[in-house]
Amino acid sequence: MKFSIGNFQAEYDKSAQQFESENLAKRIWEKGFTIWSDKPDEITNRLGWLTSPQNSLSKLKEIQAFVEDVRKDGFKKALLLGMGGSSLAPEVFRLTFGVKEGYLDLAVLDSTDPDAVLNYAKTFDPKETLYIVSTKSGGTVETFSFMKYFYNLTASKVGNENVGKHFVAITDPGSGLESTAKQLNYRKIFLNDPNIGGRYSALSLFGVVPAALMGIDVAQVLRIAEAFANTSKVSSVAKNSSAQIGVLMGLLAKHGKDKVTFINTAELSYFGAWVEQLIAESTGKVGKGILPVVGEEILAPDKYSSDRLFVYVRLKNDDTLREKVEAFKNAGHPVVEITLHDVNELGAEFFRWEFATIVASWLINIQPFDQPNVESAKIVARKMVQEYKETGKLPELNVAIEESGIKIYSTTEATSLKELVTKFLDSMNLQDASLPKPYVSIQAYLTMNKENEELLQVLRTKIQETYKVATTVGFGPRFLHSTGQLHKGDAGNGLFIQFISTAAEDAAIPDEAGDDKSSMSFGVLIKSQALGDRQALLDNQRRLITVDLGKDVAAGLSVFTELVY
Repeated sequence: MKFSIGNFQAEYDKSAQQFESENLAKRIWEKGFTIWSDKPDEITNRLGWLTSPQNSLSKLKEIQAFVEDVRKDGFKKALLLGMGGSSLAPEVFRLTFGVKEGYLDLAVLDSTDPDAVLNYAKTFDPKETLYIVSTKSGGTVETFSFMKYFYNLTASKVGNENVGKHFVAITDPGSGLESTAKQLNYRKIFLNDPNIGGRYSALSLFGVVPAALMGIDVAQVLRIAEAFANTSKVSSVAKNSSAQIGVLMGLLAKHGKDKVTFINTAELSYFGAWVEQLIAESTGKVGKGILPVVGEEILAPDKYSSDRLFVYVRLKNDDTLREKVEAFKNAGHPVVEITLHDVNELGAEFFRWEFATIVASWLINIQPFDQPNVESAKIVARKMVQEYKETGKLPELNVAIEESGIKIYSTTEATSLKELVTKFLDSMNLQDASLPKPYVSIQAYLTMNKENEELLQVLRTKIQETYKVATTVGFGPRFLHSTGQLHKGDAGNGLFIQFISTAAEDAAIPDEAGDDKSSMSFGVLIKSQALGDRQALLDNQRRLITVDLGKDVAAGLSVFTELVY
């Protein structure tokens, strides 16, 4: 690992010296809560991930026996049902390593969008699919909704007496899912170390069991990660690359360079989705935050403000982005370069960033293991769901502008769509100068497919080019379990464009597994989640517009993008 930080070198050396003089490496490994807080709550019981590599290695025999058993029984596919920390690492493993021949082709469902649910209902034959129900808390509303839907679907194909063989649980001991899994005769229940928070669980059973089902050499990944973890015990920052990045992130964030922008070469491009949750949810609270920026188009250096730290993660011998990264260095932007020898070092990279994030949190005086604002959107959404069950309706919003098949809900006054969007985005120029530089967050409660991803990428790039601001894109509700904490917990310098739509086809959520009675659909759930987060953002004085694209999402996104200069 190497880095270029220009004029910040002297201050970096000072912060590194502070890390060493406060004996931080040793105190972290001893689980010393006073590093971040004067209370041990949600700290001493959240550092189990430090020993995840060796703990998972000790369970490999059991995991491998389970995998062989499943293969022997003819399972060809696996569908992981989970959110946030339970789903992002498995998704990164799948998209980075692929599937070994003869093992299970795994996909992740982490969207309540009806089209997403129905897509897997149609393309994954329940007779040959293993469903992995993955949730630390054991009560995540999305995960349980998915489980009930696919449990009933599978029962209709294989019979009530066989359906349990198609389900496996990964959860904490004593959770609601553990008791549900026992009651429904799940094939297997994996109980994870409860002293690990979701976003730090990549190398625990939540990441390792799905990886093993795909035929990944998890023993190799874990051994490399374990060896790397030992380097973080070293008190000298010069010999501890995890501490180096943490000190850099924290120091630069204190100087307004709080947008950590990842530039990953092709084979490592999916790593960003996981690290995004880790950094955002750990640091974005009490009016502070480090914003991870993932998947932006790489533009010329003059299209960026002075609020960036670029992180270039590449595989050895892949220099495809070298020239662009050098341009950022030459323009005076701070740049970190990390080189992996091969993808088996991905586990070590997970550990590096977990350790770096808690070190950065120490420097900016943040408790990295809690998420105080996550619950706010859930509370409002739950109220709306209850109201829907009682009245059959969700709250109606006041339409500010309706034009070209698009409705916009906003307090910004305007006579046309163009004027409203321009006024909203121009409000960045009126922002209080004492706040960190602004960013634009695009929140898409839409189907996560290639067409929508490409259209949203065009929109974010246009905004970035026009305003020179950091842009992020998140699909709802998955981002609520990822960047949602930062959106409501940071300094309030974000602008939020929330897209909603009407699904062509809906899917009912069973009230109970094994019973067809339903009080609600996935369409209602995703809309209540969007409205709940909208209200939570407004309650936190965030700047927001909600854009209803109706049924023709592609046309609506194209129209909206044209409205940006």
